[in-house]
Amino acid sequence: MKIAQKFNQLTLKEYFFYIDNYRKYTDFNTLGLYRSILENEKLTVDDKILLRDYAHQIFRKSFDFLQLKDPNTFFKVSYLGMELTEADKHQKWRDIVVNQQKILLDKKIRHRNFGDYSKHSCGYDSCPYNGLMVKKDSVLAEGSMHFLSDKDHYMAKRKSDIRKKERKNKQQIIDNELSSE
Repeated sequence: MKIAQKFNQLTLKEYFFYIDNYRKYTDFNTLGLYRSILENEKLTVDDKILLRDYAHQIFRKSFDFLQLKDPNTFFKVSYLGMELTEADKHQKWRDIVVNQQKILLDKKIRHRNFGDYSKHSCGYDSCPYNGLMVKKDSVLAEGSMHFLSDKDHYMAKRKSDIRKKERKNKQQIIDNELSSE
């Protein structure tokens, strides 16, 4: 069976019904469920929190993977109805990055081409590449996931070029000294 309407147009009772019977529906999407909690205008903040907690009972593992797949949705749903200071927000985002690294290690995933990270997102609405699927480490993958422990391959290339240039200059200086004598 299929759900006949969008998640963000459901009432609280309908949400509970679809969550309880999610195995019967072929188009049930947990990411869509959590995004719709944020987008649904029919629900109050208390209803959204109640719904989030109810969904966590069944989909907690899927929700935890959202840290990797769609961290913005994960952050907004996790701290729904809470007033966070800027310092708290930065700390929560640092925690998300640490958890992303743990998930990648636990699942032995070597690539980072997931959800939001597999699409171009430069922040400009007029960009013709927005939403375009991109390869990891390509020029268009500006907003890709990175960690502080990552090596900058471009920096290594630049260092190599600088050292090569210094060796050439050193040889030229020696040649100039020998020729002037």
